[in-house]
Amino acid sequence: MVRDVVTPKADNLIQEFRQELHTIADWWCQQAPDPINGGFIGEITRTGVRQVQSNKGVILNARLLWFFSELAQFTGNLDYRELATRAYQVIAQQFLDKQHGGLVWAVNYRGQVIDSRKQVYAQAFGIYGLCAYYQLTHDQNALELAIELFNLVENYAHPVDGEGYLEAFSQNWQALSDTRLSEKDLHAHKSMNTHLHILEAYGALTLTGACPLAAQSLRRLICYFYEHILDKQTWHLRLFQNRDWTDISEGVSYGHDIECSWLLWESARRLQDEELQQTLKPVVLNIANNLRQKGIDQYGALQDGFSFTQSRPHQQRIWWVQSEALVGFLTAYQISGDSAYRDSFLNVWKFIKNYIKDSQNGEWHWFSTLDQPQWQEYKLGFWKGPYHNGRAMMEVCKLLLEVN
Repeated sequence: MVRDVVTPKADNLIQEFRQELHTIADWWCQQAPDPINGGFIGEITRTGVRQVQSNKGVILNARLLWFFSELAQFTGNLDYRELATRAYQVIAQQFLDKQHGGLVWAVNYRGQVIDSRKQVYAQAFGIYGLCAYYQLTHDQNALELAIELFNLVENYAHPVDGEGYLEAFSQNWQALSDTRLSEKDLHAHKSMNTHLHILEAYGALTLTGACPLAAQSLRRLICYFYEHILDKQTWHLRLFQNRDWTDISEGVSYGHDIECSWLLWESARRLQDEELQQTLKPVVLNIANNLRQKGIDQYGALQDGFSFTQSRPHQQRIWWVQSEALVGFLTAYQISGDSAYRDSFLNVWKFIKNYIKDSQNGEWHWFSTLDQPQWQEYKLGFWKGPYHNGRAMMEVCKLLLEVN
């Protein structure tokens, strides 16, 4: 059924996404390395100014490790493999806490630790990147480090007296008074965002076949989403929770909703559980359909989210939200054959090309050009790497091959 309704231009689309992947990769290969201090630079402004003394965050570097590792596997390009190794060395030499274990939050431009807290979100991205690097290189040290991080998360962040994962700890894994991931987040015992990225990390570790406990934990995480994080009346995710799962959210995030939809589906497939896939299929489609009806604006873009306190949608169109919408809507099309999801996917891609992609200076804008110039954000920085848009290009190519 799906094969009959897929656009006859699928081959052209695959070529288009492959070309954009190479365009993204070329920019990061040229701009991200720090030739002065080693590793990767901490920030490049929207206009291309390199901030050579900016601090460097674990999130960007773990995402670079994942991206270049996956990219090298996807393309077979040895240059990307070299950059993956560069990223692995940065993680192992600058961000790994050799005394207490785990990854610290930030270092200065010289690689000296300036924030030693252990955000569980960061450990998840470490696992995610290390597993990709292991799949590329078969480096046992990388795999062992990924398993070490997994054990730390399970031992410290998953309390034996309750369900779910806690947010953050001190350098020596003690409780913190402020566990927020960023200034815009709520102070909460649990968050959807941390659980979501543990989900993808444990899926990657499960795929290695080297850690049987990862598959068990992945299955348990899916249950947490199904039973506690997903609101099955609204088909949105509850963003922040108290320790007993009481919802304290002040809004919903459309971008995380659609990202979660396809990551749940991918997780069930990695567990090779047909029954679980049948359970999750209507969940995936309900989330995607809800966003298709409520979250798409007049330009075809997926909006950022909805604020309960302001009683209105967020007005910005953000690069990573559009990236996840591509994969989410195409996944919904793949498993349903409903052309409405294909059309949403194509409309988002058209929006990206018109308003997100920076054809003049390379890479993608943080906000669409419809939202600029009032939004002045960096092109490369702590929270902006090639993880969302680069991953979307690769995932879309794979999906288009499956549905064609």
